[in-house]
Amino acid sequence: MLTKSLIFDAHLDLAMNALEWNRDLRWRVEDIRKSEEGMTDKPDRAKGTVSLPSMREGQVGLCIATQIARYVKRGNNIPGWSSPEQAWAQTQGQLAWYKTMEDNGEIVQIRTPNDLQKHLHLWENPSEKEAIGYILSLEGADSIISMDHLQTAYDYGLRAIGPAHYGPGTYAYGTDSNGGISIKGRELLKEMERLGIILDATHLCDESFREALDLYQGPVWASHNNCRSFVPHSRQFTDEQITELANRNGVIGIALDAWMMVPGWIRGKSDPKAMGVSLKLMINNIDHICQLTGNSLHAGIGSDLDGAFGREQCPYDLDTIADLQKVPAMLSKIGYSASDIKNILSDNWISFLKKNLPL
Repeated sequence: MLTKSLIFDAHLDLAMNALEWNRDLRWRVEDIRKSEEGMTDKPDRAKGTVSLPSMREGQVGLCIATQIARYVKRGNNIPGWSSPEQAWAQTQGQLAWYKTMEDNGEIVQIRTPNDLQKHLHLWENPSEKEAIGYILSLEGADSIISMDHLQTAYDYGLRAIGPAHYGPGTYAYGTDSNGGISIKGRELLKEMERLGIILDATHLCDESFREALDLYQGPVWASHNNCRSFVPHSRQFTDEQITELANRNGVIGIALDAWMMVPGWIRGKSDPKAMGVSLKLMINNIDHICQLTGNSLHAGIGSDLDGAFGREQCPYDLDTIADLQKVPAMLSKIGYSASDIKNILSDNWISFLKKNLPL
């Protein structure tokens, strides 16, 4: 039996799936799918790929787990909450789910380098039901009502923030919008830097990306972002942006949402196999970052699996998140060394956190 590699997945919307999709993530993936047969309220019903047992099966022992609740102003038809207060309340419900899963021994929150080291020791020889470590991140900052709320979030363990998600936000402009960092966004970045909260550059439009990296001098990463050289859309990073993140000692996690992997994807119509969406495209993105930066220190995995899509919109050769264990052999096949592969699967994120989590 081949030894499985420890995998760190830098982007999973676990609480969103539990609360908004009503998925009990303690179940096996096949049981969740069976429970959703016949449901039509969401496009990925009966097609999910993530559960806690499947993470353990694939030795995904660490992840960045999100809170996510978008505030949208009147006249904006992007799905979201009608006030920042509602969005904040939604994130607090998600926090409660994480804490409840901690109480059940399913997961454990990583806040400090010491927490991380203790967790890594446990996963050297994991038990059948080892707790999965998670670092709490906020995808889109619109739910942060004030800087007092930011302090509250930091105190309960929030360690990374992406200032924007889709569309124009309170603090910055995200995917499918254009604009810079707002006055409130400048205040947010200043407070994030003071607290040592990691800036997640994912989803920032080009102008907001440029301004955010100029304004913010703390630690920066991109939890789930692919390369624009493969898919010419502003959601992906240009080579210049990738190089800048590398120069800031950042790590970029490659995502598995099909529309980010292949040009011309049409949501709800395209088929992964017909479009050639396989894990090989993930390898291509990883390799591009490594070739561009000259080493294996800035690429990682940020799968975004079950981020409002399932098997209908992810690589056809992936059934559950456990299939991320296919990645090591694929990297080895194109010449990556054992140490390079370990960097990409987990060590890049781990090294980043050891240096940047608060003591």
